Amino acid sequence: MPDPSSLRDSTQIVLPCHVLDGHRDGIHERFTVTVVEADGRSRIIGSPVEIKAASEFLARNGVAVA
Repeated sequence: MPDPSSLRDSTQIVLPCHVLDGHRDGIHERFTVTVVEADGRSRIIGSPVEIKAASEFLARNGVAVA
């Protein structure tokens, strides 16, 4: 059985809210994901394929995604 934390890592990106400034519209236009903001953090949630693509998009646009 897969480890829940590894599944969570492949289906979400968690970043401080301010990091997504200027990128929210691009993420919503290009990917099928949900962005949830709470406690000063943004969670981008989607399928592993969409999260990988969104992560690459953010990295190409200067956002460090761990």
